[in-house]
Amino acid sequence: MTAAPGDTLELITVGRICVDLYANEAGAGFIDPQTFTKSIGGTATNVAIAAARLGHRTAVFTKVGNDPFGQYVRHKLELFGVDTRYVSTHPEMPTPLAFAAMDPPEDPPLLMYRYPMGPDQTLQASEIDRPAVLDVPILWLTGAWFSKAPARDACWELLSIRQRKSHIVFDLDYRANFWSSREEASADISPVLDHVTVAVGNRTECEVAVGAGDPPEAARRLLDRGVELAIVKMGGEGVMVATSEGSTVVPPYFVEVVCGLGAGDAFGGMLVHGLLSGWDPVRIVEYCNVAGAIVASRLLCSDAMPTFAEVEDALEERRVAG
Repeated sequence: MTAAPGDTLELITVGRICVDLYANEAGAGFIDPQTFTKSIGGTATNVAIAAARLGHRTAVFTKVGNDPFGQYVRHKLELFGVDTRYVSTHPEMPTPLAFAAMDPPEDPPLLMYRYPMGPDQTLQASEIDRPAVLDVPILWLTGAWFSKAPARDACWELLSIRQRKSHIVFDLDYRANFWSSREEASADISPVLDHVTVAVGNRTECEVAVGAGDPPEAARRLLDRGVELAIVKMGGEGVMVATSEGSTVVPPYFVEVVCGLGAGDAFGGMLVHGLLSGWDPVRIVEYCNVAGAIVASRLLCSDAMPTFAEVEDALEERRVAG
């Protein structure tokens, strides 16, 4: 896709893309009778979609297969308003599939079909749009994309081009199936922290990245690596937000969970919105928590991403109730 005048991107995400198939039946495992709803997903993809839903010009740097599912992915991205200029096609590898069973809904098991890796992990440094990477207000990278070459090499080239220019958001994104051990994951993820400005992760991901899962200690270690904004997710206890000026725990927003997948990606999309809007970190995470909760109350990920008005309405309801 060729950029049209006036459509300068605000966000480029880098990483996983797939066709998602989510079971409609709560409490049913993969051995049970199920029906599935189809959409698209992948952490980087969902963040781009979430930010687009909030009114931003976004693109994802990824790759699909030369098959009908690859065509479907592009079509859905276009419907969501995500620029597809950096979605290339691998001539042989199939577009990955991800199946989810809502058993339990809070933490659905996933079956990922990647043979043995997806085309999105074959990104090449030579495919990078260097001026766009340097100029885009936010570059979003995920930890899993440092697990295998050639995508790992492409990600390091992105960081070299960017030279720690704000904002580089690093979603720690530790997924055990992408590495043979935690030690291997730590060796890949930890060095990236010296080149980014924002780091986001849960306790486990922080332990992998900096050797500490305790939120205050994890936040301190992230800041010590030169990160300007450290965000440590604590589940039902809220989210710790830390900068050089101090730290705050932002309380969670509780909902009845329909599907726990995708909440972190909605959080990410709202984080992008807050950074682009110049909000203070605590306000950003307050909105992020609500965006994530809204998606957790719905079945799908990409299709469930909230509008800004929906997040504002939910926050207003909590203020009135409080």
